[in-house]
Parts: sequence; C-alpha cells; structure tokens
Amino acid sequence: MLLQGIIWAVIVALLFAPRPGQPIPPPGPFWVLQLTVLVLLAGAYAINARWAVPRLLSRRRAALFVLLQVGLFLGLLTVRQRLASAMDMPRYLAGLRARSASAGNPGPPPGQPLRQPVLLDPGAVMVAVLVLSVSTSLGMARQARQEEDRRRVLERAQLELERVQMLTEVSLLKAQLNPHFFFNTLNNIYALTRSDVERARTAIHRLSRLMRYVLYDTQAGTTLLSQEVRFLQDYIELMQLRLTDQVQLTVEWPAPLREVALAPLLLLPYLENAFKHGVDTDAPSRIYIGLRQPTPETLAFEVRNTCPASPAANLEPGGIGLPNTERRLALLYPDRHTLTVAPPAAPGGEYRVHLTLQLT
Repeated sequence: MLLQGIIWAVIVALLFAPRPGQPIPPPGPFWVLQLTVLVLLAGAYAINARWAVPRLLSRRRAALFVLLQVGLFLGLLTVRQRLASAMDMPRYLAGLRARSASAGNPGPPPGQPLRQPVLLDPGAVMVAVLVLSVSTSLGMARQARQEEDRRRVLERAQLELERVQMLTEVSLLKAQLNPHFFFNTLNNIYALTRSDVERARTAIHRLSRLMRYVLYDTQAGTTLLSQEVRFLQDYIELMQLRLTDQVQLTVEWPAPLREVALAPLLLLPYLENAFKHGVDTDAPSRIYIGLRQPTPETLAFEVRNTCPASPAANLEPGGIGLPNTERRLALLYPDRHTLTVAPPAAPGGEYRVHLTLQLT
C-alpha cells in the first residue's frame, strides 16, 4: 500500500506540475483536463493489474496482453488529445501566456516565437507508460502472492486431512475394532460352534475379512462402493450375533449397485451408533439401515433407531465419534454433502441420520 501511494503521488505530481511557459497558477480548464486524465489512468491501472495480469499474462496469453497494453496506451493518449481539443486548450493557454508576457512577466528570448502548446504532451506519454508498467509489475507481484497464499492454504488443508484420517484410523482401531469387540465376537462364535458349526465358520470368515479391509484395503484413501458395502454387511452380520428376537433389524442396499469410488469407513460410525444406542434389552427395538443411489454419482444413506427410554442405556460413549466423522466429511466432500441428524423428540423416540454424498 505504501509503495502504491508513493507511485500515485509521483503520477499526480507529473500530471499537475506546470509545463514550461505555462502560467502559474494553471487555469481551470487545465485542472479539469488533468483530473479527467487521472481518472482514466486509475481505470487503466485497475484493468491492467486486476484483470489483464491474472487473466492474460498469468495464463500465458502474452500476445493478447501486449495488444491490450498497446490499446490502453493509445486509448489514453487519444482520449486526452480529444479532450484537449474539445476544451480548445492550446489556444486558451497561448492566450494566457500572451497576456502574461504583455503584463511584464518574462517571456521567450528576443527573436524566438511564443511557444505553442502541443496536444500530444510528452508528460502524458511518460505518465501513461509509467502507469502501465507499474500496474503490470504490481499486478504480477500481487498474483504471485495470491498463488503462494493458495498453495499454503492447500498444503494446510492437505496436512489437516492427513491428520484427521490418521486420527480416524487410530480411533477406529482403539474404539471399535478393539480387544473388547473381538473378545465378544469370538465368544459369540465359540457359542455357535456348539450349536451351528457352519454359521460359526461364516462368522470367522466375516471377522477376518473385516479386519483385512480395515488394516490393508483402506490405505489408498479411496475404496469401491462394493467393497464398502461388503464391509458394512460383514459388520452387521457380526453385530447380529448378539441381538435378541426383540430387535427388529431392517437393511436395504442399492440394487443394482453401481460402482463408484468413495472415502472408506465414512458410514460405519452411524451403524456403530445405532447398534450401541439403539438396542434395549428390556423392550422391543428397531434399527433401519438404508443405502440408495439416486444417481450413479450420488449416495443417500439413512439410519434410524429407537432410543431406549432408560437414561442408563445411553451413557455408554460412542465409537470413533460422530463429530470426527463430520470433520472428515467437511474435508473430503466440501459443498458435496448434506448431513441431517435428528435426535429423538422424547425419551424412547427415534434417532434419525440422513447423509447425502455427491461423489463427483
């Protein structure tokens, strides 16, 4: 800002400084002309610095940029010349100088004719060149600063995204896929070996597949929808091992499923929350899990579960944490997701989650 102020002070001084042979103080039409030229110069400066440099020069359209500079330069001089002609400025200044000389003010040397002002003022040419040169230089510097700021913002966002993803994976391993979870699942499988060996084998296979997906298949940062759905199905099947007949579970998957890439483990926290807080051991419970594809690139995920009326049933903390998931959504799908969470209106009511993802 200080540099621009100094530059404009120099430009104003060049514009309004009296020319050789010009009366002092300058006449009113001179001020009108120069003020008009100053406004035009400010407009040319803004066009050059804020539009031409970022839109043309920074995008390697040098030929168009040069043509614009020539056009602005000729336009400024042409407009000034026409304004001076319209104000009859040369004759006006010549008359003032003649009257000034006749009044005893020093004039030109003997034998030298009275100097006539020219329409194409060299000072105006110099000022026009100065404005275009300075606006180009400062515009390039401003563009470079903006690019650097954008690069830093992107780097910070990438670092934040990596940090959140790391915290999510660590939290998932600690809070959901922890020894307590495995011990309970293995105990359920052990009980099955006494009554239904084939079902126990299936449960072991699902558990190993779930572990493989979390530990190895999600490292790339994206996964296929079919793999994520299979992971959720395995998780639901394992959670069903501990459900009683009082729990009504409804699950709906898209059919046919259209393959698309998405961030892994985004939907699991809402399933975890439903199974953890939606099961009442003393009363009938309902859990609904639905995934739809309104379009090939859009996912609509919905979870509904009853909330036990007993406050003690809701004291157990959540798994990886819904706020953490919301943060991941904000980083991974900014302006491409909508999340609606509706807590129960009263104890014993229904908890609703609706998530829409635009994947492309």
